[in-house]
Amino acid sequence: MIRAMNATRVMNNHVKVEIPSINKQRYIFFSGKGGVGKTTMAAASAVHYAESGKKTLIVTTDPASNLADVFEQEIGHKITPVKGIQNLWAMEIEPDQATREYRERIIAPYRGIMPDDVIASLEENLSGPCTTEMAAFDRFIGFMEDDGYDIIVFDTAPTGHTLRLLELPVDWSRHIGQAAAGSGQTCLGPVQTIQDSKDKYDRATALLRDAGRTTFIFVMRPEELSLYETLRASKELETIGIRATTLIINGILPEEVCGIEFFRKKYEAQQQVLRSTAEAIHTPASSMLLRDNEVKGLPALRSVADELFHDRKPSFQSVAGPGALDSVFLEKPDIERLWLPGHTSRPDNSGAPLLAGEKTKSLFFTGKGGVGKTSISCVAALFNAQQGFKTLLVTTDPAAHIGEVLNVSVGAQPVNVADNLDAVMVDQKAAFKEYKEKVLLDAQGKYSDDMLAAMDEELNSPCTEEMAAFDKFMQFMESSEYRTVVFDTAPTGHTLRLLELPFDYAKQVEMMAGTGDTAAVKESTQNRFKKIIQTLRDRERTVFTFVLYPESTPLLESYRAMLDLRTAGIETQLIVANLLLTDRVCSNGFFRNRQKMQMKYLKEIQQKFDLPVLGFPLMQDEIRGFELLRRATALL
Repeated sequence: MIRAMNATRVMNNHVKVEIPSINKQRYIFFSGKGGVGKTTMAAASAVHYAESGKKTLIVTTDPASNLADVFEQEIGHKITPVKGIQNLWAMEIEPDQATREYRERIIAPYRGIMPDDVIASLEENLSGPCTTEMAAFDRFIGFMEDDGYDIIVFDTAPTGHTLRLLELPVDWSRHIGQAAAGSGQTCLGPVQTIQDSKDKYDRATALLRDAGRTTFIFVMRPEELSLYETLRASKELETIGIRATTLIINGILPEEVCGIEFFRKKYEAQQQVLRSTAEAIHTPASSMLLRDNEVKGLPALRSVADELFHDRKPSFQSVAGPGALDSVFLEKPDIERLWLPGHTSRPDNSGAPLLAGEKTKSLFFTGKGGVGKTSISCVAALFNAQQGFKTLLVTTDPAAHIGEVLNVSVGAQPVNVADNLDAVMVDQKAAFKEYKEKVLLDAQGKYSDDMLAAMDEELNSPCTEEMAAFDKFMQFMESSEYRTVVFDTAPTGHTLRLLELPFDYAKQVEMMAGTGDTAAVKESTQNRFKKIIQTLRDRERTVFTFVLYPESTPLLESYRAMLDLRTAGIETQLIVANLLLTDRVCSNGFFRNRQKMQMKYLKEIQQKFDLPVLGFPLMQDEIRGFELLRRATALL
């Protein structure tokens, strides 16, 4: 059973959760904003179904997967039995490995049959970055045709990228159909080499739209931004014929632990969001209480499943003793006091990494979804603007919320939001339109009408959207109009994908321009990529900061990403430990337990990263609008 929610408060009436019939395979998708607990809910549900006797597979499509961390075992790019439980297997789709498998599957039938130059041409066509995107969702679709399981649970990437994933079967099927009726050529090569894919994508689209076989569950936090994204995402899904059927509201504060004013106000704010959600979203909804510790391992997942399916609330044990963070946060806002003590690498000028220098400086804020990247990015941007530096705040996240944090409308063109501060979002659709028009305009008079028609057709490929968004990202990095450019990035895995692009996109650009591009244009393009790479590696011009909260999953994800960046010659310079609990608000055992957990991981962060760590406290109110943003910026 799952608890339902009405318009006044969370109640204890119930709605029945249908266990999929053993004669009818079911696909269950968990989606939502980063950091809302999708992986936890997906894993707990998979455990429940497996222990109900259903042969269950859980697959993550998130490039920065945390399934292994939640199950506390190695998983990787292979179907792996989950230890300690029958009927449950797991897999993490690894994009690079999926790309190699996809490329070989396409080319293998032609080896030994086609001439070497044809094979070489196919390999070149399949070496571009867009093949990675296609391969990942091809692997994902492959699971939807696997009849070896009763239930397949998909733990998806954060919302914007999940929407992109689910739109791709429709987009690619349309593009292949258009290419077949035209030149017969796609950006991945001749239509005949991928014709089977179109049939697969058509079948997948039908399955995604079949409510009898596919269930979409949105997970959200009881916060206004999370509600906003859930509403936006559900409407976008409806445009491709997919309807969400269930909602989970995760992380609700237990009323009995909210005795002091700080948490009483947060509790009341959450209750207001619950009422707003009930009025706005008319689907069955379940509520999940915040735990006093992190959810890892089978016992913790079973506890979540008990609450989700059987309404068995957790019990919270008290812990004695005072908290330990007051030495970090004193009453007077002072950046020096926000640097966590005991770190040998603490800089002499603590604010320096976040401030512009003599050259234009790009500040990148990245990390796991839901850690507060957008809020910290807005704080850093306003901080620079207040110091007199002309600043541009850019979001590269498809599910951008900087407009909601700033409480102003932010679009595809920079808009002034405060003194010395402009804001803009990389809108993939708008970037695609602008990019296509520019390419075709540049080609006018250089090529024949037939060649221009072929270019127009090829530019309609879904690959072009990613290229266009990246081109817009580069334009902002190249701009000399601003002293500081602050990038609010997508969650970790997709940010790493963005930063890998300058290293391999030159080849893709050559392939797209294979309709007659000159050597001079190719050289110019390659030089542009080289300059971007040099800028990303220049510590004086680019600062990479990981934002995390002190728990195992965001810590491990950020650490792995830091090492990935290092292999590309990009060094991280700063860690922001966000949402820290202070002694003043830890008045009972529930919050002391959470504070004790945070202290454990703060020590691990300092030891593991060996970087300056800037602590930022949990604020009473969700940061929305300039009044609260200025209050947060006062800490800097």
